[in-house]
Amino acid sequence: MKIILATSNNGKVKEIAELFKDEEVLPYGEVVKPFHIEESGEDFAANALIKARAVFEKLPKGSGSIVLSDDSGISVPLLGGEPGIYSARYAGKGASDRENLNKLVEELKRRGVKQTPAFYTAAIAIVSPEAEYVVHGWMHGMVVDKPRGDGGFGYDPIFIPEDYDKTLGELSPEIKREISHRAKALSLAMPIVKMLRSIYE
Repeated sequence: MKIILATSNNGKVKEIAELFKDEEVLPYGEVVKPFHIEESGEDFAANALIKARAVFEKLPKGSGSIVLSDDSGISVPLLGGEPGIYSARYAGKGASDRENLNKLVEELKRRGVKQTPAFYTAAIAIVSPEAEYVVHGWMHGMVVDKPRGDGGFGYDPIFIPEDYDKTLGELSPEIKREISHRAKALSLAMPIVKMLRSIYE
């Protein structure tokens, strides 16, 4: 059984592949020609399912593969929950990670705050011939108005997790894998993947 990831984000591919070391994990672009998927859902779970379903429909019938999709982002209550599901395009369509981060920093500075509570959400969708599944993970902490550290991707350099004094950009990949929203969601997805594998074996 292969796990096809409905993403072209190299950071996510690496993080997910490291957690599923015993499985064959491939980004969908290595299996089918990349195509645009319109993320029109109203929440993370809906968008994750939209992406997973779209890729699953492109796979050859009887391929013995399942599709795993992640939709995740950061929410800042002070900003009414922004950027939320728009985290990857907060600064506009096609914006880079740094441009999105800079916009969030600007929004904090506009309100005269150096730090404020925030949380990451990850929704993991799994689509297989048998059924569809969605699980969630969260990571709470604070966002700060000055990026720190070069690790991770996205908003990691401005997010300090609860019980830590360093940003995700400063923390080691090992610690991040233990506490991240995606790691928590993927830990819930693992039993589902094992169950599906037992069906195919």
